[in-house]
Amino acid sequence: MNRHSRTRTAAAAVALASTTALALGACSTTKTSGPGAVGSSGGSKGPIKIGLVTKTDSNPYFVKLRESAKAEAQKNGDTLIALAGKFDGDNAGQVTAIENLVQQGVKGILITPSNSAGVLGAIKKAQDAGVIVIALDTATTPPDAVAATYATNNEQAGKLLGQYVKARLGSTKPQIVAMDLDPSASVGIQRHNGFLEGMGLPLQTPDIIGSALTQGDQTKAQAAMENLLQRVGGQVNVVYDINEPAARGAYQALKEKGIADKVLVGAIDGGCAGVQNVKDGQFVATVMQFPKKMAEDGVNAVVEYAKSGTKPSGFIDTGATLITDKPVPGLASKDTTWGAANCWG
Repeated sequence: MNRHSRTRTAAAAVALASTTALALGACSTTKTSGPGAVGSSGGSKGPIKIGLVTKTDSNPYFVKLRESAKAEAQKNGDTLIALAGKFDGDNAGQVTAIENLVQQGVKGILITPSNSAGVLGAIKKAQDAGVIVIALDTATTPPDAVAATYATNNEQAGKLLGQYVKARLGSTKPQIVAMDLDPSASVGIQRHNGFLEGMGLPLQTPDIIGSALTQGDQTKAQAAMENLLQRVGGQVNVVYDINEPAARGAYQALKEKGIADKVLVGAIDGGCAGVQNVKDGQFVATVMQFPKKMAEDGVNAVVEYAKSGTKPSGFIDTGATLITDKPVPGLASKDTTWGAANCWG
């Protein structure tokens, strides 16, 4: 081979190496953010990082939801990072939590939104970064702001309680005090409206003789009930409660007033303490939710999305069961023995 031939051969080898390097570089280019980010649309390998944002970190219901989500993630070798608002209604705290989780590189975020519309901007930013967002317990407004919602049908839960209380009242005119949540929380609105539907009453019924916003907190509910009783006195014969902590606070105020045995106190939650309250006669009934199922289904949905790109969609009803030891004809219920075997907390 002459000198010119050797020079041409070397040049060709360099060109081939350069072309190969460019091709390999193009094949290995990855997208680190946005809907097409690696791992955000399937194909993740190894442990998956999942975020959870609850309304608070102290309410027993959200404690159970967090524990169940963490256990389900760990079972598969994945990681759950749990954050929460400071109180039920702390929208700003939840927005900060979402932003924090995105920065930590989670594949998906499970959220129980305090304000069903207030977190939409943060959710959209997370989705734009390639993170799937799924609601647990409480739907967003609009519902399709997230991929899917795993939750109790809260309107149906309220309706079950209302139907039961109506049957227990019989022909007695209802005089209702409502221990509500927060006007910005869809779960509170749905349960309240469902309860009135079950009672056969219009939304603006005069049969609600008093109401208070409790944030689902026992201490706040007790103080609110004490204040209301100064005005309505012994007129009240029904107390509707957004959850069991609020019901316990209301019951304590009624007990101290000496009229607890004259009032039908009902709640929604299904925690073990609430089932015991029903058994002890403090509540006439509670409606059980299943946070363990919500949490497990949500975690598994994120894992499936990270691995295969398959997204859940729509509203997935995780169930609601009326718990009482004094059943009424025509309304399905379970007793406190069943409740104790299936409760949470």
